[in-house]
This record gives sequence, C-alpha cells and structure tokens, in this order.
Amino acid sequence: MGKIGFSEILLILLVIVLLFGGRKIPELMKGIGQGMKEFKKASKYDPDDDKKETTKKE
Repeated sequence: MGKIGFSEILLILLVIVLLFGGRKIPELMKGIGQGMKEFKKASKYDPDDDKKETTKKE
C-alpha cells in the first residue's frame, strides 16, 4: 500500500475530465503552469537584487 499504479492514475484523470470537462482542462493546466513559474521565481528571490536595482535607479 502507498504506491500509486497506472489504474489509480487513470481513474483520477477520468474523474478530473468528468468534473471539469474537456474544454476547461487546458485552462486549468495553464493556470497550474503559471503558478509553478511564479513559485520558482519567488523561491529564487534574493533581497540583494532589490538593493542593486534601487541603486541603479538613483
């Protein structure tokens, strides 16, 4: 127990298709991708970069 097999993944995908419909899934995936991109950007945040940008603007 604890391992997810092919049949479980297939069942989960089927439930997602039934809940959201075929047209909403690309929008959902796009939103997830943008969220992951923002998360990666925020996790690489360096406070020293802000100090460098403020000194460049002056």
